[in-house]
Amino acid sequence: MINRRRFIAHTVPGALAFSSRALLASTSDRAPAAPVMIDSHVHVFKRSPEFPFAVGARPPAEDASVEMLLDLMRVNGVSRTVVVQVIHYRWDNSYLASVLKSYPGMFMGVCRVNPEDPGAPDHLSQLTQEGFRGVRLSPVGTADGDWIRGSLMTPLWRRCAELKVPMTVLTPATRLPDLVPLIEANPKLTVVIDHMADCPLDRPDQLKLLLDLARYPKVFVKISGLWSLSKQTYPYLDAQEQVKRLRDSFGARRLMWATNWPVSLQQLPYERIVELYRDHLNIFSGEDREEILYKTVQRVWPFGL
Repeated sequence: MINRRRFIAHTVPGALAFSSRALLASTSDRAPAAPVMIDSHVHVFKRSPEFPFAVGARPPAEDASVEMLLDLMRVNGVSRTVVVQVIHYRWDNSYLASVLKSYPGMFMGVCRVNPEDPGAPDHLSQLTQEGFRGVRLSPVGTADGDWIRGSLMTPLWRRCAELKVPMTVLTPATRLPDLVPLIEANPKLTVVIDHMADCPLDRPDQLKLLLDLARYPKVFVKISGLWSLSKQTYPYLDAQEQVKRLRDSFGARRLMWATNWPVSLQQLPYERIVELYRDHLNIFSGEDREEILYKTVQRVWPFGL
């Protein structure tokens, strides 16, 4: 009969040899590791009596639930995601709050508050206690967006700075000058401009309004929406040239990619957008691509990856 000591003496050397061979094989034959990717901008929503849409909302026919998003992330190698409150719920952030609670560490949440409500700063404070790490404002370019110049912005931006949560702004480039007094009044506040402020590729005057914000070191830009701006086919090299100009002004350390799922489904599936930023940003060095793919976003929303 073989005792335990003899069993170990006979089997361990073989096991070690097998482990060494397996390790060598795995390190020599393994494909290059896929880059870390953190998506800086998606939306989630679903039809549910528990989370009703706002009165008058017109969401798409198909849901974009967090479960659908998690499947896409898993299949496409996206490690973490920043989720922005979708307009279909207006100022009711309950569904996104439930997502953050159900999947701690997987997502960062950016809420919405009513910018024309004097109680918006207190509402923001409450939402940060529920786990949100940012707020989004969306002043349109017409007179309907003139509230961005109003007196209610001063306490809201100040509260955002006090809470140390990023201010994310979706606005056309023509509105960017209206942000300057607010940025200058809150120099320590991180401000993120969504989707390159939708600067048309043939309007250098509008792009200059965005480039001018590079003088403020706490301003970041999402380089999402190439497909919406480009006049070329995938991988949208004309729009990538605009991204390159942003890189030259802001530096890659202040640029971040995003899918803008599911809004982007009107033009591209999720996996093609991931491929675009992962495989086709050939105008940038490997180091710059790492910044854009996952390092920059963690300066704004620290996942700790």
